[in-house]
Amino acid sequence: MTPTFTYNDALTLALRGHSLNVVDARLLLQHVTGASAAQIIAYPGREVGAIDQMRFESLVERRAGGEPIAYLVGYREFYSRSFRVNRNVLIPRPETEGLIDAALTRLPFDGAPEIVDLGTGSGCVGITLALEQPNARVLAIDTSADAIEVARANALALDCRNIDFVIGDWLAGIDGRRLALIVANPPYIAADDMHLEQGDLRFEPKLALTPGADGLAAIRTIIAQAPSALADSGWLILEHGFDQGALVRELLSADGFTDTFTERDLAGHERTTGARWMRRRLTRR
Repeated sequence: MTPTFTYNDALTLALRGHSLNVVDARLLLQHVTGASAAQIIAYPGREVGAIDQMRFESLVERRAGGEPIAYLVGYREFYSRSFRVNRNVLIPRPETEGLIDAALTRLPFDGAPEIVDLGTGSGCVGITLALEQPNARVLAIDTSADAIEVARANALALDCRNIDFVIGDWLAGIDGRRLALIVANPPYIAADDMHLEQGDLRFEPKLALTPGADGLAAIRTIIAQAPSALADSGWLILEHGFDQGALVRELLSADGFTDTFTERDLAGHERTTGARWMRRRLTRR
């Protein structure tokens, strides 16, 4: 008779046999069995079926090999919502929620502001802004057709109807629009940064992580293109590396932006910088 394989056996295999942490082990077990975390804790002796056992063991081995937990279970929580992810998009991170907060505090309270989310990836930023500001009209742009497919699936799953998706290169092709807000979490890691070969970053799309060189190429391009698309008093808000705040502020000021601000993430690092574009008005004499 085949021995019973229980919730407790599964967690023991993951924790002791593969040195996973308890949060990851429980998430993988929830994923394959459909049980809640509370059920796994309350019923450690509940049996895991043979097929689920094989799936669990496979996922545990892959996690032990370094694969991100979000890719293994296929989703990540962001701003209290679940977003589907795969290897075609970056994994949403808590630091990026600061980009949402900074944007929401600067959007007009009335009307129907137009927003563009550049490098949308999974769509977590653009979709979140659209859901939090239902009167807004959001356009999400990415150069990757595979990423746009993921973002569209997330919008459908979250019943987000005030957002559109296009394949494009930053703000090229947006001529004629007058945007209240441009947000972006662009690639900003320097090409020689050792973190690219560590942790989850090893498995994420490199083009979404680094533009090469000093990591600021994409940010420079966005700042240069933004004035032609922003409305009077429109905002550009960017996520950037923990040590890039001063450089981004300098780039914004050099291009004529005003009211520059930088906000810190939960770890105390400068993470989100933005500024306002004021259109120069001609005065009659």
